[in-house]
Amino acid sequence: MSGLTLGPTKGRWITHLSRPRSHGSPGLFVPPSPPLDPEKIKELQRFISLSKRLLVMTGAGISTESGIPDYRSEKVGLYARTDRRPIQHIDFVRSAPVRQRYWARNFVGWPQFSSHQPNPAHWALSNWEKLGKLHWLVTQNVDALHSKAGNQRLTELHGCMHRPGIKSPVPELWGADCRRVLQDRFQALNPNWSAEAQGVAPDGDVFLTEEQVRSFRVPCCDRCGGPLKPDVVFFGDTVNPDKVDFVHRRVKEADSLLVVGSSLQVYSGYRFILTAREKKLPIAILNIGPTRSDDLACLKLDSRCGELLPLIDPQRQHSDVQRLEMDLPESRC
Repeated sequence: MSGLTLGPTKGRWITHLSRPRSHGSPGLFVPPSPPLDPEKIKELQRFISLSKRLLVMTGAGISTESGIPDYRSEKVGLYARTDRRPIQHIDFVRSAPVRQRYWARNFVGWPQFSSHQPNPAHWALSNWEKLGKLHWLVTQNVDALHSKAGNQRLTELHGCMHRPGIKSPVPELWGADCRRVLQDRFQALNPNWSAEAQGVAPDGDVFLTEEQVRSFRVPCCDRCGGPLKPDVVFFGDTVNPDKVDFVHRRVKEADSLLVVGSSLQVYSGYRFILTAREKKLPIAILNIGPTRSDDLACLKLDSRCGELLPLIDPQRQHSDVQRLEMDLPESRC
């Protein structure tokens, strides 16, 4: 399918979209889910009402309703739609052609990716923070939608595509170009280059042919002259240990944990579920489809994040309940 086209026109660059922007097709990448269950809504309301120091962890499933595809969703995720796989850290670091392909695809996809907006689930979590319900928010996403919604008690576990830092693989030589300046540098180096994407992928990526990529020129870091790397954690890379320790401390401060839109297949997020289990925290999971931690959860909900979270009142109290417990075996909580 044809996604978008990027090319020069009279000295400037324009993007042609051949499909609606994210706010026009919010369900395009959302997997099928059952209707909302009133009893499940009540159970989640009770879980949230009884939580005093709630930690929320989000994954790609919260952003599919903003028009950003994920990797693993049934029928609509990247793995289900194509045989393509995300870039690996070691390949990016070792191979100039891999970096060329990455940046060409990212350059074309950036105008659309950066235009995505928060959906009702993001706004709900932002409201929870403002009302004092949310102790901390940890996201595995790099789309900046939580920041756009106003969350400040936030850790972006895998970095952020919007962040100004564009990093060399050598940490002490990290540059500081902002993304807008970087786009301008790409344009200056490729004044006659144009490309039509063959589909949209997660994390600001699009599909291009090898022929389209071959002539794309990539600038070096303006400080060290080395390869540019975005401020994100690629597959196969490791999260900064200081950031991991910081999140572990936030989990240990919490009294409950809610997972939103994540299958928890990636260990970088799953490890915090294990920490929560060791601390005997109640765990609730909102995700369409099975997750790696369903057997550890007191409550599992298969609903759209943007439909369910806005229904929860973070200020509702349950004065008749003295401690947090779900109507499931004690061993599961």
